[in-house]
Amino acid sequence: MIADFADWITTPANLFGLIAFILVFATALTVSGPVFGRDKLDKRIRSVANRREELRRKAREALERESRGSALRGKDTRSLYRKVVESLNLQTLLEDPNLKRKLIQAGLRGQGPVFGFYFARLIAPIVLFAISASYLFLLNDFGLSTVQRLAVVMGLTLLGYYAPGIYLSNAAQKRRDSIMLAFPDALDLLLICVEAGMSIEAAFQKVAAEVGSSSIELAEELSLTTAELAYLQDRRLAYENLAYRTNHPGVKGVATALVQAERYGTPLGQALRVMAKENRDMRMAAAEKKAAALPAKLTVPMIIFFLPVLFMVILGPAIISFQGM
Repeated sequence: MIADFADWITTPANLFGLIAFILVFATALTVSGPVFGRDKLDKRIRSVANRREELRRKAREALERESRGSALRGKDTRSLYRKVVESLNLQTLLEDPNLKRKLIQAGLRGQGPVFGFYFARLIAPIVLFAISASYLFLLNDFGLSTVQRLAVVMGLTLLGYYAPGIYLSNAAQKRRDSIMLAFPDALDLLLICVEAGMSIEAAFQKVAAEVGSSSIELAEELSLTTAELAYLQDRRLAYENLAYRTNHPGVKGVATALVQAERYGTPLGQALRVMAKENRDMRMAAAEKKAAALPAKLTVPMIIFFLPVLFMVILGPAIISFQGM
């Protein structure tokens, strides 16, 4: 049965058909994604809007655990990821000093994503090694020598080790790009709210509700900042946490302006107006940079996909007429 499956999967027509099916399915999933993700904003806003109550609840639970003491001893409520990571001491063996910062910038908070990352870094190389070794050494060697097959297997294993980090970096970059696109408009709304006499907490909450349709990530961050402003004793930490989570230069500048306004009482409206203009210029510069790089990126696809079809359309009738003569 395994031999039949290997013969079927190595047939070029079947392999191309499988690849075409995967691409069509991915395209359909991408097109239908917005339809199935309409309530994503409400869920993420609800998860951070009550940050103050959540922190208070955790503090009360900690006090209750201390008071009950031995009543909870012996009850292991850890997840499978955490048990494996702690038993193998993966946090020390696979330590990444910048992991928490990357997770926060990717929108993943808490200890669960930390243990999930280390677990994925352990499992991914093993899975890719087993699949690639089984395929190349048992099913189809593609005419490669033993050394070449070992090199492919080790390369895929190394890719499995770095794959979780690559995924995390891409998620953080996408989140930062989404925030960058919507942040100038959010600053304009924030300026209007502040000049209308609203407090900074109410202004953040209002802007988060309005900007959610264009950037869920920015709405989430503003809602979390609102909760931290109401809970943290030092309001400066809330602004610094906002800049730390987003890792965006425009947000960092606004956070600095808000800290100075809190400390020295400087006018906030003028600072927000200047920051909004600077962020719009940054967004326009990023768009111009992408537009300037587009011709170079289109060169290879045009040579591979467009020019052969163009030559067929132009020369095809002439060749058919010549053969008819």
